[in-house]
Amino acid sequence: MSFTKKFTALLMSAAVALPVLLTGCHGSRGMDPFVIPEEFDTSRNYEITFWAKNDTNKTQTEIYGQAIEDFQTLYPNVTVNLRLYTDYSRIYNDVITNISTNTTPNVCITYPDHIATYRTGTNVVVPLDELFADAKYGLGGSDVRFDSPTADEIVPQFLEECVIDGEHYALPFMRSTEACYINKTYVEALGFTLPDVLTWDFVWEVAEAATEKNADGTFRINGQNVMLPFIYKSTDNMMIQMLRQRGADYSTDAGDILIFNDTTEELLYTVAEHAATEAFTTFKISSYPANFLNAGQCIFAVDSTAGATWMGTDAPLSDISEENLVRFETAVRAIPQFDPDNPQMISQGPSVCIFNKGDPQEVLASWLFMQYLLSNEVQIAYSGTEGYVPVTSKAQNSDEYQDYLSRSGEDNEHYYSVKLDAAKLLLAHTDDTFVTPVFNGSASLRSAAGQLIENVTKSIRRKETVDDAYMEKLYADITSLYRLDNLSSSVASGKADLGPLPGTSVALLTALGGTWVLILAYVGWGILKKRKK
Repeated sequence: MSFTKKFTALLMSAAVALPVLLTGCHGSRGMDPFVIPEEFDTSRNYEITFWAKNDTNKTQTEIYGQAIEDFQTLYPNVTVNLRLYTDYSRIYNDVITNISTNTTPNVCITYPDHIATYRTGTNVVVPLDELFADAKYGLGGSDVRFDSPTADEIVPQFLEECVIDGEHYALPFMRSTEACYINKTYVEALGFTLPDVLTWDFVWEVAEAATEKNADGTFRINGQNVMLPFIYKSTDNMMIQMLRQRGADYSTDAGDILIFNDTTEELLYTVAEHAATEAFTTFKISSYPANFLNAGQCIFAVDSTAGATWMGTDAPLSDISEENLVRFETAVRAIPQFDPDNPQMISQGPSVCIFNKGDPQEVLASWLFMQYLLSNEVQIAYSGTEGYVPVTSKAQNSDEYQDYLSRSGEDNEHYYSVKLDAAKLLLAHTDDTFVTPVFNGSASLRSAAGQLIENVTKSIRRKETVDDAYMEKLYADITSLYRLDNLSSSVASGKADLGPLPGTSVALLTALGGTWVLILAYVGWGILKKRKK
């Protein structure tokens, strides 16, 4: 075969092969649906991967390790390989990239918003309802080798978030909500009495009072050069919860985007008002709320109940130097409310899903390990590391967990009072929690909600005018940035909108484009050569 023929064949092969490879990108390659085996084949060995996240918390890592060791004792034919990540976005990006090559993990700690995107690949994520109900290997099943919780023993408010398109695709692993960590000493020094239920009006009033300065430019309340009275960690949650409390629209279960409404605009003007006096700021603008709270430079710090071990004078994970630490009384309250008689707060926290594989037995092994993560041994141990609460009533009502809650303040490590107060807050308000609709693109909408607050706060700091024209442009910019217009149209048409392509897909598309350029160039060269003859 001549060189030109070989070259042409090579280019054509590449042109054919690359689209096939790209078919798998973003999970569009289909898989056969998982079917539950009648029996778990214990004569075979299985190796499964478990992707989890922890915040450099050694205790959490040890709990994962102990859970794996205990599970492998029960199922010696199953080897579980742990891979730890520092944040959920990295897990999300790696899963999206690996869907195309069917190299996803077997078990993954993630969020339902992310799972909704994973599901755009046919049968990529295993639906769980049939597994829940399986007599032998389901929740509380007869052939499960440990004390598995039944479906009725999973707190329904926590399980609700795991429903996508009417079916469960995950199990809750841990749950938290947001809490307001308060320097009660400063609140009282400013002449206020801390209520049992915070209102937005109260928080704004105290925050504004804390901006008063001395003649030398220091702040009156702390005598320091820095005071950021009100810091919010997750502005996504801030906007979502404020809208919920006001009874305003956010989105429908079907994925219709409703966030750009009059109430949203009203809330943003309020944020602008208090950003202008520097009574309000955000984590993305100023850094971790706990660091300012513990240094006496913040009065209201809103963060997850899972972040309680960073909050307060005696916080075991306090991240500032001893000389910068200021002693004060720390109070824990629910987030501010518009209607204190009808509190509303978000339910959040990691969930666990399993991915489909070519081998149903391997998937069943993954499901058994996934169930083990909901056993009392794992749930109680993990909830003790931070302000999480167990997701099962079985664990919550156990003597061991009730004893843990009763020992608040015995030390500043395992029984740190602020951490236990945060856990008790969620336990007391479980019925007041809510979850946002989960659909393909709901993660983008969450980010957009927070970005509205971030942009307004930054604009005020830059002395920009925030008026009706600004709001109109802000809405358009956020819609474009998070592709919300595409999301709405894709939901309406039933098409998937997966957001930015992973790097591997971009590389393949680039290579494909280059291949066709070479093909066209070669064909053109051949035509010119013939004409010259």
